[in-house]
Amino acid sequence: MAIDKKFIDQFINVTSKAALASSYLVGKKDKIAADKAAVDSMRSNLNNLDIQGQIVIGEGELDEAPMLYIGEKLGTNKGPEFDIAVDPLEGTNFAANNLPGALSVIAIAEKNNLFKAPETYMEKISTKVNEKNVIDLDFTVKQNIFNLSDYLNKNPENLTACIMDRPRHKEIIDELNKLKVNLKLITDGDVSGALLVTDEKYNVDIFLGIGGGPEGVLAASALDAFNCNFQGRFLFKTENDKARAKKMGINDLTKKYELNEIVTGDSIFCATGITSGDLVAGIEIQGNDFISETLVTHKSSGFRKVIKLKQNI
Repeated sequence: MAIDKKFIDQFINVTSKAALASSYLVGKKDKIAADKAAVDSMRSNLNNLDIQGQIVIGEGELDEAPMLYIGEKLGTNKGPEFDIAVDPLEGTNFAANNLPGALSVIAIAEKNNLFKAPETYMEKISTKVNEKNVIDLDFTVKQNIFNLSDYLNKNPENLTACIMDRPRHKEIIDELNKLKVNLKLITDGDVSGALLVTDEKYNVDIFLGIGGGPEGVLAASALDAFNCNFQGRFLFKTENDKARAKKMGINDLTKKYELNEIVTGDSIFCATGITSGDLVAGIEIQGNDFISETLVTHKSSGFRKVIKLKQNI
């Protein structure tokens, strides 16, 4: 069943207002305050919507309030039931240090159509290639690069891989360097990193590595609308993580999830820029107005667009 298009504008408003709230703290070296401003705005505006919403991917558990926590109910309790995934401030370090790429992000789907998991790490991979057995989490880096190279009819040295610049990725980065693949290293922001495969203008052929599970689910929602490929495998390192996962109904802790197992049915995704980055421009304040840019997707209508809005503060 398709989600009513009227909700597109409503969710753009949610992320643009959260982005505005966070923008006042850009460059103030306080990522917690910048995050809290986005959270408070997002919660307030979601509670004004005629929906029965529940956070299934959030910033923490109930005991970590004031974050939008997993299980939190939002909206007026009238209207459709939605699963909601949020990252009110993706790239907290970007905002705190006035660096490119901070976003306010939300994805919604009908009830039970977004994967529910505790906040944990996820091994992930995304590409524009949708054919089976070309790109796979279970393949080696070398096999994925050679397969992608053959499929796209490019030499490995003409491919670009996006990966977070983290010590945990040293072996992958070393292997990519050995294969002479071009690297786009990012320090944070793996929602936007995963989405760089959606359009040739970004010149990224593959995104891979280990990042946040919530960010994986959010990216999957947008990648679904772009008909891209995504796979994820949650990494439960501690016994506490494993216990929480099992409590949420995850029995196979090593399962590789395909995109259609993470997001099923229709979805809406919105990512509004706080600071300008690859995907969208940041918040610009002009007197009593602000200008925002939001990447919006709505799967059932094939809607994939960057919306630029001028709104009253």
